Amino acid sequence: MFAARGIIVAFIELLIVYCSLSLAVMCVWRRVSPNISLTGSLLLRRGSARRVANFLFALRMFPLVAALAITGLVTVPSFLLLEPRQVNEPLNAWLLALGVCAVALVIYGVANAIWAARTAARSVSIWTAAARPVEPCANVPVLRIAPRIPAMTVVGVLRPRILLSGTAESMLTPGELQTTLHHEIAHVRRRDNLKKLLMRFVAFRGLSGLEAAWLEATELSADDDAVSTADEALDLAAALIKLSRLGMEPAGHLKASLMDGPRSFVSIRIERLIAWSEWSGGRARAKGFTRWYGLAVGLTSIAAFVHAYSHLLMRVHTATEWLVR
Repeated sequence: MFAARGIIVAFIELLIVYCSLSLAVMCVWRRVSPNISLTGSLLLRRGSARRVANFLFALRMFPLVAALAITGLVTVPSFLLLEPRQVNEPLNAWLLALGVCAVALVIYGVANAIWAARTAARSVSIWTAAARPVEPCANVPVLRIAPRIPAMTVVGVLRPRILLSGTAESMLTPGELQTTLHHEIAHVRRRDNLKKLLMRFVAFRGLSGLEAAWLEATELSADDDAVSTADEALDLAAALIKLSRLGMEPAGHLKASLMDGPRSFVSIRIERLIAWSEWSGGRARAKGFTRWYGLAVGLTSIAAFVHAYSHLLMRVHTATEWLVR
């Protein structure tokens, strides 16, 4: 009974913390979305897309990470250390109901992620039925596929590959092909397909707008990583114009396609690339400063957590006692 009670309490607190923080994220998103959307200026600035993408992904995953951390580092230890093992109290019906809801939420997330992975695997199997290997680019396997669509996309989570349509390859100049490959390699380096899989696991009603904004930010960030000169920016813009004539690519959860998004979004990307200008060296300095600032904040937070840990365990145990009774 002690073990069963502990497991149920852990799942319930995981559910409560996760749902509460997800609702808080929804409120934060409503406040920041006007400045991050494509109609705002932040996402369209060169150099801002990567920071926005990182921020949105962190914001989206925060409820899950915080819920797991609180449950694993505080709730479970407080129960094991402070709950009397001799107590044999019956489990209330509403407590069991909450536990079932928590388990159902976890099962739903796992099932959603598995469904997305299997759907992607079926699509990739069809696309690569007659695929032929191409010379790899930056140690990433490249396969030439027969279908016109997708023109170019990254598939796979643990072992990503780039699929290149033979039709798209014939339409692009060597410079255009190189920049588009660099765009896809940026997705591989940032493990965007893995991040999409994690988002399927933490699917929560009301946060689809945040996920859509993150997808837009990842594409703009990959555009930035793919070009370093105005000529390369024009090559990528020309490639987008040519490949848009093939038609827009089918939607998918676990792929990072060059032509992802509606035509209006592709048009915005093209305009942004045409307006490309050399980026100043202040970006690296700001990046280094941000890393040191983040490290200082992290170490300070850890020190404060360790200092207040014993008091926190007692507080959480008191709340747990109130919950189960």
